[in-house]
Amino acid sequence: MATWNSRGLRGSTLEELVNRSNEQYREKGLALIQKIPTPITPVRMDKESRHITLAYFDQRSTVDYIGAVQGIPVCFDAKECSTDTFPLCNIHQHQVDFMKAFEEQGGVAFFLIFYSMEDLFYYLPLRNLLIFWKRMEEGGRKSFRREELDKDFYLKKKSGILVPYLEGLQIDLEKRD
Repeated sequence: MATWNSRGLRGSTLEELVNRSNEQYREKGLALIQKIPTPITPVRMDKESRHITLAYFDQRSTVDYIGAVQGIPVCFDAKECSTDTFPLCNIHQHQVDFMKAFEEQGGVAFFLIFYSMEDLFYYLPLRNLLIFWKRMEEGGRKSFRREELDKDFYLKKKSGILVPYLEGLQIDLEKRD
């Protein structure tokens, strides 16, 4: 039986927080964001409960969430980190490629990072991630440290939203102008 900190359930608390935040934003008419399920093919099912007991992933997933914020298309992925160093191996090339193409179509792509040891949420714009990504591709560090991040994008808890990522989006849009 899986425990709460097993690999299979890693990030599920973060996902619940983001899902609830999405509901709150929808209820307030601020955003419509949908969780993208990872496509799977069932291999074995329990006949009595009709639950899938073994499956494999059909294809690589791109992002966790996609939707619109007051007419602005957005997509993002939520990641959890338990240290001050975020390993870039937690992000895949196909995700970066999808997000770049999404932004080329006029959307906004970003990552939500939850630093669990500090109980901090961080909004990482794709363009900022690409700096670290390029460094890695050129043979540099395969991670980034919290001290390297733009301090403006730490998400402050307010207005009853569990993960107030629209605050980060607002700053992101202002910095693009």
